[in-house]
Amino acid sequence: MEFTVVIPARYGSSRLPNKVLCDLSGKTMLQRVWEQAEKSNARRIIIATDDERVESVAREFGGEVRMTKIGHQSGSDRINEIAGQLLLDDTEIIVNVQGDEPLIPPDIINQVANNLDINPVAGVATLSVPIVEIDDFLNPNVVKVVVDDESFALFFSRAPIPWPRNFGFSSTKSLCNGLVEGSRHVGLYAYRVSTLRRFVNQQQSKLEKIERLEQLRFMAHGVKIHVEKACCDVPHGVDTKEDLLKINESFKNLST
Repeated sequence: MEFTVVIPARYGSSRLPNKVLCDLSGKTMLQRVWEQAEKSNARRIIIATDDERVESVAREFGGEVRMTKIGHQSGSDRINEIAGQLLLDDTEIIVNVQGDEPLIPPDIINQVANNLDINPVAGVATLSVPIVEIDDFLNPNVVKVVVDDESFALFFSRAPIPWPRNFGFSSTKSLCNGLVEGSRHVGLYAYRVSTLRRFVNQQQSKLEKIERLEQLRFMAHGVKIHVEKACCDVPHGVDTKEDLLKINESFKNLST
């Protein structure tokens, strides 16, 4: 089974400007992500950007870069353009590795591609990990997912789902601890090219607009999303300055 990894890399970020080029213990975040992807079984790894500064940095560390149009609304739109540039067949698999996941384990890149390959009814595959901290369960920046008995997504939300019926939303964290079971969605996707091509021509769904989660557009149009528990621990990505400081400490510890 062959697959291609695409890393969408925007220069701008509303919460953390210049995020993909931030320094992490001597290397940019983008290079850290690329190096992790290089350890996977992907036949090809492409950095997709619309910014010449990102292109220049990526070429310096040896990454394959392709320029895309300015103004894409999502990483999926940018990846679809790359699929067109590469003339990929409808049946081929692309894995979207986010440019802000510098500690992403290579094993889960392989896992998500394989899961899509062995689940022909799915158009998309992704992963989850158990939520163990109540702060994560209540944090809207941590996306939660619930699945059916066959591991297909029922819903993704920034809200704490599933929520125990007898708990009010004013329940204290101490009461919730140990009594809620949630799964954090890992922002890693494998797509069939045919599914991606349809996706970019579809209107945003109402739920997608409310939650600001593009995977809800797939579901609104009847696309099945396979969600399996990640085969290993998956560290959080970088969304905020606080996340960046924590990740930097992780790399410092790894190098000592």
